Amino acid sequence: MDDNDLIIHWTFLPHTDAEASLAFYRDVLGFEVRNDVGAGQMRWITVGPAGQPGTAIVLEPPTVGPGFSDEERRTVAELMAKGEYARITLATKDLDGTFARLRAGGAELVQEPVEQPYGLRDCAFRDPAGNLVRINELA
Repeated sequence: MDDNDLIIHWTFLPHTDAEASLAFYRDVLGFEVRNDVGAGQMRWITVGPAGQPGTAIVLEPPTVGPGFSDEERRTVAELMAKGEYARITLATKDLDGTFARLRAGGAELVQEPVEQPYGLRDCAFRDPAGNLVRINELA
């Protein structure tokens, strides 16, 4: 293995409503659906940007494994409800257009496009499960 061939392949984000999450990532963000397994709240949905088959987000039900206690399930649910459990940062060359599309799609606004003091211009939304979706502008 070459030292420089490590890539980000998949990441996982929890969902609380599979249909709402699917609509957000597919219809609002424009990601393609690559896999949809299960039913109801027990669905794992893989989405990703068109033209980037090696990069994907798996939308999964949180805390379904047997290793979670009831208290841990409650804690995760509380953190998700506050929008403090999971996050992802995306990037685009058209931040203003992406922002407008997300706003028109009804996404929950966290931050309008702004020039950050650390040199990035970005905006932020929450997906239907409360996950923070930050979008950086590419130069």
